[in-house]
Amino acid sequence: MEVLKVNNIKKTYGEKENQVHALKGISFSVEQGEFIAIVGTSGSGKSTLLNLIGGLDTPEKGEIIIRKHNIACLNRKELTVFRRRNIGFVFQNYSLMPVLNIYDNVALPVTFDRGKHVDHKYIKDLLCELGLWEKRKCFPRELSGGQQQRTALARALANKPAIILADEPTGNLDSRTAVEVMGLLKASSEKYNQTILMVTHNEALAQACDRIIRIEDGKLYGKEETGIGKGGDAV
Repeated sequence: MEVLKVNNIKKTYGEKENQVHALKGISFSVEQGEFIAIVGTSGSGKSTLLNLIGGLDTPEKGEIIIRKHNIACLNRKELTVFRRRNIGFVFQNYSLMPVLNIYDNVALPVTFDRGKHVDHKYIKDLLCELGLWEKRKCFPRELSGGQQQRTALARALANKPAIILADEPTGNLDSRTAVEVMGLLKASSEKYNQTILMVTHNEALAQACDRIIRIEDGKLYGKEETGIGKGGDAV
């Protein structure tokens, strides 16, 4: 089942001589449960693409359709609600709330959206699955980088979103922890049939994904590649 369709997306920043064509007509589609790596050199447009898919920015032209909704047609309030219910984010710097413990950080998106109707069993299962249940009362500053990134992954999964967008999720981690987090992302994709788009500079991690999309100078570069796919080793 197709969960995402990107159709002829264009995005330009700046004006006149300072104009930068960040994306120049990119199109592709993503099936439910795919784990896709988006790779390219710095400034190629991959983070811009992720921001557009996540509704954090709006395209100049083209369509981004998630679960049959064209997000470019939603007003700000509608987009906020749609994004909260359908898109999970995992950032390089974790972006956890320092004043909340681990459990409350993970439950936060659900609390925003559904008030008291939090599926506590599901959140407990997530924390147990990611090896964080014993740390649930700790604060982010008390955890290692890998544990904080696992918390960010649990938070992204808490609302059972259509898509998880991961922007260099292993960028601040040592190589061993990066492999661990990558394994958790793959396991989450398989267990929950979760669709993941991950921006990465790490070629070995990209090869572990189901598919690789390469962007250079705002365009798709060459043919899409098939990685190791489901069931393969992380690296």
